[in-house]
Amino acid sequence: MNEATVQKMKQMKLYGMHSAYISATETGNIHRMDPDNLLSVLIESEWDEKMNRRIERNIKNATFHYRAAMEEVIYDENRNLDRSKMEHLSEGIFITKAENILITGPTGTGKSYIATALGYQACIEGIRVKYFNVNKLLSRMKMAKVEGDFLKELTKLNRFTLLILDDFGLQKLDKEDRVYF
Repeated sequence: MNEATVQKMKQMKLYGMHSAYISATETGNIHRMDPDNLLSVLIESEWDEKMNRRIERNIKNATFHYRAAMEEVIYDENRNLDRSKMEHLSEGIFITKAENILITGPTGTGKSYIATALGYQACIEGIRVKYFNVNKLLSRMKMAKVEGDFLKELTKLNRFTLLILDDFGLQKLDKEDRVYF
């Protein structure tokens, strides 16, 4: 009976439950749990598994160039970063309010890292994020316009709650580029 249950969990893609059930069986803990406790452990494991997969999918779909975390931002005096402001930004209130933020500073000060770290945090919170290099985005939009897929590309972009536009302002925008912004 246990083997059939395990197989059904796999077939139903209940990977968290499957893993917890196997673990509880192998360690012998399954015999020490009452049914309510066992059910709670199984459901909690499945919930965690689904949330972790969702976060991983959000991060993958964001197409970040590297991993970044708000906890790893360095606050030395040369960077002139306000820790409380960064913590406030990491809460994502600007996202829920549909506000824009602009991160400025000299080359090499970590602007892209901070933007990516904010994006990772948003992914963890379940927000759909997309990371773009502005020049590549503009090329993509120009190509879509030529191919007659401009509205389709805009629809794709509209699916994301947070767009991170990296290297914005590094190159002068020509007349056609300004239409997009």
